[in-house]
Amino acid sequence: MESMFDILMGLPLFKGVSRDCMAKTVGSAKFHFLKYTPGAEIFRAGQPCNDIAFIISGTVRMTISNPDGRFSVSQSLLAQDVISPEFLFGKVTSYPCDVFAVDTVSILLISKTDYVNILLSDTVFLFNYLNLLSMNAQKTVEGILAVSTGNVQERIAFWISALTQPRSFDITLECRQRDLVGLFGVPRTTLRSELESMKARGLIDFTLYGITVKDRVALLSLLHNHSEDTDD
Repeated sequence: MESMFDILMGLPLFKGVSRDCMAKTVGSAKFHFLKYTPGAEIFRAGQPCNDIAFIISGTVRMTISNPDGRFSVSQSLLAQDVISPEFLFGKVTSYPCDVFAVDTVSILLISKTDYVNILLSDTVFLFNYLNLLSMNAQKTVEGILAVSTGNVQERIAFWISALTQPRSFDITLECRQRDLVGLFGVPRTTLRSELESMKARGLIDFTLYGITVKDRVALLSLLHNHSEDTDD
C-alpha cells in the first residue's frame, strides 16, 4: 500500500521533485488533511481561496454556474487532482464553483503562504505550477478562435475546455436548447443538426435540457491549436 509520502510525490504539482527535497518540504510546510463524508460540501462558489487543495482520495463533484443559474457545467475529479489551482493568485481569489464529496474524500490543504515558500524552494515546484497556469491562460486564444468562426461545435468545445480541468470526467452542461439558440444566435434547426453531428461522432449525448460529454479529449480536438496536457 502506498505511503502518504509516496502519494504526495505522485501529485502533479510535485512531480519530478527529488525525495530529499520533498522530505524537506514535508518537514517545513504545514500540511492539513481533511476528510469529507459523501455529499458533504467542500467549497462553495465565492468562498475565498486561501489554500491550494489536493484530492488525496475519493471523488469530488464540481459545478460552475452563471449568475441566474440557467447555464452550468459540472465535472468530477479524482485523487491527485488539484481543485481550481489558478484561483489561488490573481485578481479573483475565490472558488468559481461549488465542490461536494461524491464518496469519502480526503483533501490536502496547503496555505498560500506555505505554498509560495514551496514554490521558491525548488524550480521544479515552480515550473510545474507555471506550466499549469500557462496552459489555462492559453485557453483564451482557443476561445477567440472558436467564437470568431461562428462554429457551434467549437464554441461548445471551448466552454468545456475553459470550464473543466484536464483530467475531469462525467462532464455535463445543463442549459435548455432554447437558451443555447439565443446564446449562439443560430436557428433551432441548426443547433439540433450540430448536436446530432457531435452525437454521431461519439463526442456528446444531449437532451432538451443539457449536454453530456462522452469524449472530452476528442471534443477538445475540435479547437484550433489545442494542446492541453491530459496526463497532468
